[in-house]
Amino acid sequence: MTQDDYQWLFRKSPAMATSIAEDGVYLDVNDAMLARLGYDRDDMVGRSPEEFTTPESAARVRDELRPALRRTGKLEDKPISFVTKSGEVVDCMTNAIVEYDREGEFLRTVAMYAEISDQARANFKYRTLYRATPAMLHTVDGDGLIVTVTDHWLQKLGFQRADVVGRPITDFFSVRDRKYYADGRMKDLISEGDFNNLERQMLAKDGTVLDLVMSAISHRDEDGKVDQMLVASKDVTDRRRAERDLRRTLAENARLREELERERDYLREEVNVAMNFGHIVGTSPALRRMMKRVEAVAETPATVLVQGESGVGKELVAHAIHLQSPRADGPLVKVNCASIPKELFESEFFGHVRGAFTGAHRDRIGRFQLADGGTIFLDEIGEIPMELQGKLLRVLQESEFERVGDDITRRVDVRVIVATNRNLEQLIVDGDFREDLFYRISVFPIDVPPLRERGEDIVQLAQHFLEQTCTDFGREGLALTRAQTANLRAYNWPGNVRELKNVIERAVILSTGKVLRLDLSMPGLKSEIDEIAEVALTNNEVLTEKNMREYQRNNTVRALEQANWKVSGPGGAAELLGVRPTTLADRIRTLKIRKPVRR
Repeated sequence: MTQDDYQWLFRKSPAMATSIAEDGVYLDVNDAMLARLGYDRDDMVGRSPEEFTTPESAARVRDELRPALRRTGKLEDKPISFVTKSGEVVDCMTNAIVEYDREGEFLRTVAMYAEISDQARANFKYRTLYRATPAMLHTVDGDGLIVTVTDHWLQKLGFQRADVVGRPITDFFSVRDRKYYADGRMKDLISEGDFNNLERQMLAKDGTVLDLVMSAISHRDEDGKVDQMLVASKDVTDRRRAERDLRRTLAENARLREELERERDYLREEVNVAMNFGHIVGTSPALRRMMKRVEAVAETPATVLVQGESGVGKELVAHAIHLQSPRADGPLVKVNCASIPKELFESEFFGHVRGAFTGAHRDRIGRFQLADGGTIFLDEIGEIPMELQGKLLRVLQESEFERVGDDITRRVDVRVIVATNRNLEQLIVDGDFREDLFYRISVFPIDVPPLRERGEDIVQLAQHFLEQTCTDFGREGLALTRAQTANLRAYNWPGNVRELKNVIERAVILSTGKVLRLDLSMPGLKSEIDEIAEVALTNNEVLTEKNMREYQRNNTVRALEQANWKVSGPGGAAELLGVRPTTLADRIRTLKIRKPVRR
């Protein structure tokens, strides 16, 4: 058949037909179509179908029919309304197919039109009403492809009609449900027919997950197979979210109650474990004087300021006060003010409510509330930011506070013990500490003596730490020799009790036999003490503690002079003495050694 024969048959066909180009304009219109619409061929060829339809059909062609034709290559029984030259509306049903050549290149789209009957018009009206109904409805075929959807369905999910018609309904399911209905499960669901109140999730265009409850009625063909299914969906997202929030809140409340109980129990025992259950070791006069003050203040509710160098055991003193007080059965809550980031001080002290600031994902109980009925120990009080000191002063004076982000005032019954190794009076002069807060916390100051003033206690403490460390490390018992005790007594201990404990632990770790290798733990101590001992043996004399300290000072000065007062690094005084630079720096400070001023 020639091209002319094809064109003659097309034009003389008794059914209305058009041939449409790839860009969507008419290539040809047959005689039946021209006769029914009252146009000449020249009037229609080269123009788009939308120019000859009602506005509603023009929108349908643009948003639904043309996209569906591009995806599937055909249209079946789709309604479209033309307008004749005289203005009459002609309602039709169209079927269309795309033609390709042997190489798969587009040739034309051929569309056939049949003017619909009164029943067809009723169906058309039904389709229009279907789309406009204020319900979330969609219709799928037996394969799960979307046939049509209501405007409300599109509005809920944020899509255009052209985005959805002809696509699998599973494309719009959540990732979870998409996986569930993979491997033919969607077809199985459709083939089973009607269902009620199935909970499913769909994904809106903006990524929002909607919780839906779906019910469906199905239509079956002559063979009894489901060929279409009308699905009604109810959006229960807000209700489900409220239910989930309620469950989370109840679970969070239960978790917080359990966490509060655990944390109180933990904080009650925290200092016990760290400091050998609160046992203060020693019988030196300096320690006895301090303990008398502890016993005097423990029975009172007075605020106590514990002062002393780093490592002297201020935390242990606070624990001793708590254990001897009427609050011994309550919690002892410790707050290390030096370890809290500046922006989190208020939350750490008083707590916060969910959403009070970025990262506040849940309510949090503050340390003061945890200590209710017991004692709170504020270590390194001098590190509290100036802007928070006023709020701390308020809770100390009035026993009231508010959580961050909350307007509810809470009351607590707390005994306060604070500690510092800094000169608070100098901080007041420098403008870094409030004077009124200082007077409020220093009702009863207790000074903890440094280890160098507790000569009688050094060996006793060392033996105590040695026994404890051997037990903790699973080692057989090791003993201190007489020479080791002499070495320990002669050392100045700039790091105080903490340094002594670390030295003993290091020695236990480094000792491989039954003899404690204190020399490996303190190599610098060995060389200096041995040299002192040699001097004493040579002169057949006994050196006093004062003689040994003077010798140590002179020896340190000699090392500094030989190193040209360089403390650390190659050729430094620390290397000459065989000690760490930090140890030498502490010794220089303790012995009050100053570099001579050149004139």
